[in-house]
Amino acid sequence: MTPLQIIEDHYAASARGDLDGMVAPFAPDVEWTEMAGFPYAGTYHGPAAVREAVFERLGVDWAGYEAVPEQLVDGGESVVAFGTYSGTYRATGKAMRARFVHHWTVRDGRVVRFEQFTDTHLVRAAMS
Repeated sequence: MTPLQIIEDHYAASARGDLDGMVAPFAPDVEWTEMAGFPYAGTYHGPAAVREAVFERLGVDWAGYEAVPEQLVDGGESVVAFGTYSGTYRATGKAMRARFVHHWTVRDGRVVRFEQFTDTHLVRAAMS
């Protein structure tokens, strides 16, 4: 499976709400960085940390949360996704839509690194 196919499968698992499928291709020492200013900002190490600190929190805090890629750029080991986040923050009932860029690094069939870029202001506005 190519790096591009691995990332496509991750987003497909996300669309199905399949957390196990989302983390399945992650290397044991995956490094996952959520952008400064994002509600779950920080760098997490390992599939369990990413699942708990990011994916599970998104599911609890947001109704209908989606990360929909509109374009994937195949750079071999590097895959870049351009897309849109959307969802409604449960505590405020406010909806948001924010563009994102995700930079993925895949080696030997495993996701080893992820970095997120997004308009954190739009996300935080829905939370306040």
